[in-house]
Amino acid sequence: MSLFDISKKKERLTSLEGEVSSSDFWNDQEHSNSVLQEIKQLKEKVTSFEHIKTEIDDLETMIELANEENDEELGQESIKSFKRINKLVEKLEIENLLSGPHDKNNAIITIHPGAGGTESQDWAQMLYRMYNMWCEKNSFKLEEIDYLDGDVAGIKSVTFRVVGMYAYGYLKGESGVHRLVRISPFDSGGRRHTSFASVEVIPEVDDSINVTINPEDLKVDTYRSSGAGGQHVNKTESAIRITHIPTNIIVSCQTQRSQIQNREYAMKMLISKLIELKERENKEKIEDLKGIQREIAWGSQIRSYVFCPYTLVKDHRTNYEVGNVEAVMDGEIDGFIDCYLKSIVK
Repeated sequence: MSLFDISKKKERLTSLEGEVSSSDFWNDQEHSNSVLQEIKQLKEKVTSFEHIKTEIDDLETMIELANEENDEELGQESIKSFKRINKLVEKLEIENLLSGPHDKNNAIITIHPGAGGTESQDWAQMLYRMYNMWCEKNSFKLEEIDYLDGDVAGIKSVTFRVVGMYAYGYLKGESGVHRLVRISPFDSGGRRHTSFASVEVIPEVDDSINVTINPEDLKVDTYRSSGAGGQHVNKTESAIRITHIPTNIIVSCQTQRSQIQNREYAMKMLISKLIELKERENKEKIEDLKGIQREIAWGSQIRSYVFCPYTLVKDHRTNYEVGNVEAVMDGEIDGFIDCYLKSIVK
């Protein structure tokens, strides 16, 4: 367990808590918020480590008793306990890799279908369902922000929040183009089709981050929220679409009750995207960003999902692959996430 450098984390925690007690700690609000956030993260990691250590001690006692009493039932319980502890250690190992500045944040994900009409729009919806099920399996909360139905089936686009500690850290590797190969249910000739959808993952900005945006750089449109019909369709133009003119970044929100709330959500998304783009392009200021980020390269897929002529899901960055494509589509993507995170930490 020395892998986690728990002694260094405890030393760092003690040092930071000493800093908080100093008389001038609150003079720099930005720095103090950063320190408090780091203290929170360190406490969570130390607590997780101590919990696992206690679980291991209990397991050792259980194994000793099972051997002494030749108790088969207790032996089976020891095996279950070992498997549970192993999963906790693996989770802690992955979280130890999540040390990026935004890894702890919530994630904002947008899915867009590629060219191909109904087939690609159906694929985008399949991916949305996959992430929804992954969230359920891993106790993350999914909140829909913007949803646009497809013409016949599927979706034209969807944006949603994944809420929970390290949501962005876990999901950041999902950004990119996802490729589907299958016999199309929309092709009467039963031919095999290849479809694409892009997934964009950005961290939700922390409330402590202040970004000033020139109002003249924004184009704000209002429209009626779309829905399944009947009582779900707004009769007022409460939905908001904001375009940041210098970068051509467009954000939309239609799921909140009022236009004011939708605007607040949309602005939060816009700030998140601008900060992510600023860091990716190594710019000093938001004002330095220009409209060059909307590059869609369908040939650079990160992962392929093959339903026919064989079943295989393969990540082209890590070569990690799984033959059970149905399980993957039901949200079993932890193997891909873990392998990617390990690959980017050298």
